[in-house]
Amino acid sequence: MSYITVAGHGQAEILVKKSRFIANVAPATSEAEAWAFVEAIRAVHAEATHNCFAFKSGSAQRLSDDGEPSGTAGRPIFDVLEKQGLSDTVIVVTRYFGGILLGAGGLVRAYSQAAVAGVEAAGVARAIPAVDLRLRLDYSLLGKVQYLLQQYGALTLSTEFGQEVVLDCRLRAEEQAELG
Repeated sequence: MSYITVAGHGQAEILVKKSRFIANVAPATSEAEAWAFVEAIRAVHAEATHNCFAFKSGSAQRLSDDGEPSGTAGRPIFDVLEKQGLSDTVIVVTRYFGGILLGAGGLVRAYSQAAVAGVEAAGVARAIPAVDLRLRLDYSLLGKVQYLLQQYGALTLSTEFGQEVVLDCRLRAEEQAELG
């Protein structure tokens, strides 16, 4: 089963009434990977007023307003993930306060716009879960196994020839069950 995620890392910046909103977006296939990205952005922007975030990674879903009024930052960022149908994605929006209060509605709009711009910068892709397999086989089976792997759309990553043949290949997860 495929899902939608971001194609890679992306960054976008918007200015709203002298406040800078910098969105950083990345794929994250685990909760640990998402937290590591959040912490890396916090470290880069340690002087920022706020580093708000949201992520959906595996079964984990987290969001934070990081000191902004409740529901004005993390929730709008998370809503971008939901509306765009993104999974395995983390978004951190950093705010450098510009001296002008934006109000709750202004904050919601600014964080949403920054998150959308960050996703656009990262690009969106359809991910297909895959598994990597290492097959050890006798030379006499090589042709049959290669034919079978081709029928299931497997990608051969490497082939080693020694006393036996070792094939490293990648197969769509849904095809692995059929292959047995």
